[in-house]
Amino acid sequence: MTADPASGLSLLQTPLHALHQEVGARMVPFAGYMMPLQYPLGLLKEHLHTRKAAGLFDVSHMGQIAVRARSGDLGDAARALETVLPVDVVGLAPGRQRYGFLTTQGGGILDDLMLANVGDHYLLIVNAANKAAGLAHLLDAIGTECSVEPVDRALIALQGPGAEAALARHLPVVAEMRFMDARPVTFAGEDGVVVRSGYTGEDGFEIALPADSAVALARALLADPEVKPIGLGARDSLRLEAGLCLHGSDIDHDTSPVEAGLSWAIPKVRRRGGDRAGGFPGAERILAELADGPSRLRVGLRPEGRTPVRAGAALYEAADATEAVGRVTSGGFGPSLEGPIAMGVVPSALAVPGTPVFAEVRGQRLPCAVVPLPFRPAGFKRS
Repeated sequence: MTADPASGLSLLQTPLHALHQEVGARMVPFAGYMMPLQYPLGLLKEHLHTRKAAGLFDVSHMGQIAVRARSGDLGDAARALETVLPVDVVGLAPGRQRYGFLTTQGGGILDDLMLANVGDHYLLIVNAANKAAGLAHLLDAIGTECSVEPVDRALIALQGPGAEAALARHLPVVAEMRFMDARPVTFAGEDGVVVRSGYTGEDGFEIALPADSAVALARALLADPEVKPIGLGARDSLRLEAGLCLHGSDIDHDTSPVEAGLSWAIPKVRRRGGDRAGGFPGAERILAELADGPSRLRVGLRPEGRTPVRAGAALYEAADATEAVGRVTSGGFGPSLEGPIAMGVVPSALAVPGTPVFAEVRGQRLPCAVVPLPFRPAGFKRS
């Protein structure tokens, strides 16, 4: 543990902290941890390296939660989880993972997460800033039927088109996996879990291991010239290009999954007319929006010129409009696209690709075009 020089508050360290320092990371406070913002390679080159080869990320600050039915029947755990998640947990096969979200009573998003069926229990990967709240929420909602326990281990991600080749040298099973597969693994004599997923839009893996074996695997991977360490800065620009949401920015307690463009994650079985329709917090609002459409939507934005449009910028329907109709939720420079990109929330009527909107940047109205998401095609291995 160390202290934040700005606030004096104590900050946690991940198991890879010493390794970050060894390779010259610039460390910053993030979600209660000291985390690497970037390395000597620099944000731009880290981003582009991940797109063409393989980038190694420390995501150990994120929360890992194991959910088991007290009855010993995994089906009971699935049914319990469906009371807090509007996804198909019952139908999630062993060795598979899917994206989901905890919803609020008002139909907003308490947190978005990954959910894996690892055989005898479900493993949830939750956002770092929300892991305490998410754990408390699960304990309160399903703690009677299920044990809900945090898992104390490291989490690293290897992302990019070269990820499979680099990781298969150490964990051969990964070559057999497809997107969203989850498998048990053993490295350096310790057991863990690997999933074929990530948050960059590239093919890749997330590997959960006890601290010492995670550090050993990270060192082994970094010995490969195709693998470079990647910090939070490039992680954010990579996920923005991929059109992926950041909780607290693009999604929050007020934004519904439908408004956020995440309707694809809510299957027919949980919608009106489905065998297990509703039954989750906020179902009335969410199911109504699925049927009738929301009043606003998350969209991609391509600003004209080279000026980046940052989160919080107001969006207007016309250059001379006096009232904002939306706001930018994430924005910056897209290295792969060689220009500024952003995401924002606008009225549904303006969410049609090609629609012009105007972002207020330093007192000026900057023209932007509404565009489809993602900004570049995903590189997932689906078969």
